Amino acid sequence: MKLVTPLLEKSGVRNALVMPNLKPPITTTSQALSYKKELQVLAPNVNFLMTLYLVPELTPKEIYLAKKSGVVGVKSYPRGVTTNSDSGIESYTAYYHIFKAMEEVGMILNLHGEIPSDADNGVCVLNAEEKFLTHLKQLNKDFPNLKIVLEHATTKAAVEMVKSLNDNVGCTITIHHLELTVDDWAGCCHCYCKPVAKFPYDRKALQDVVREGHKKFFLGTDSAPHARHLKEGPNSAAGVFTGPYVTEYLAHALDSFNAIDKLEGFACINGRNFYGLDVKKDLINGQNRGISRLENSNFKILDELPFKDDEGIERTVVPYKAGKILNWKLKK
Repeated sequence: MKLVTPLLEKSGVRNALVMPNLKPPITTTSQALSYKKELQVLAPNVNFLMTLYLVPELTPKEIYLAKKSGVVGVKSYPRGVTTNSDSGIESYTAYYHIFKAMEEVGMILNLHGEIPSDADNGVCVLNAEEKFLTHLKQLNKDFPNLKIVLEHATTKAAVEMVKSLNDNVGCTITIHHLELTVDDWAGCCHCYCKPVAKFPYDRKALQDVVREGHKKFFLGTDSAPHARHLKEGPNSAAGVFTGPYVTEYLAHALDSFNAIDKLEGFACINGRNFYGLDVKKDLINGQNRGISRLENSNFKILDELPFKDDEGIERTVVPYKAGKILNWKLKK
């Protein structure tokens, strides 16, 4: 946290949706507000949007308190499909009273869109997202006024499903999923994330919907700073670390498929509109912090960033595209 949080503003980030899958998970309003205070000390000019982890202990009363306290959403993780998801859900119907309360107060349901792998039923990491989509469709049908975000979509099927549902369903797309396919992460642990990058036609569908400028799709970095020894060891931690260079990564990716003109809408407008944030001025003391500007200038990504873990051991974290050259740079 101390390493990566101060990097956000330097990378062009002004609003950050904070995931609750920590150890222990963020399941109460008081935990979320305490966590937010720690983050704001490290990055006072970033607007941190807090979420709660969807767990059986969550109550409608806590939802009302969370909304009143400024918490914006609740994140659902299917059990065991990604980092720190052991407390995830197994059935959505058990949480319908929570979703009803969220719909009433205007909180957002953020979905990690996969189901757990199941060899007996032919489910694996390559089709776990597509098989999840019936749940998304059912949730939208049962709670048509509940705002839902399908997080970090990776498939053509997901794009088509989100397009088919009402305007209360949005979808984030990561920078790395605009660039990677299964061949990339199969040979590189630092490109391995959940959901995994899929096939070339899936990547093309993600690129096409960004190039289209569709208002329901917006940037979600899913930036995950796992230490090198956890990425390169056995059972590699799922996650790609994009935090230090968000704007540059995105400009580089969009430029590669002739969509650089869509950067502002995709990164700065569509998501703000979906979350009800003011597009023209940010929410920190009502101040507009200015405009980020990019220049067409090559620069090299660092190989790694050092930090000390909780035991004081020297560690490093490896950023996405470590050691490679990007062709856009954020001006200071």
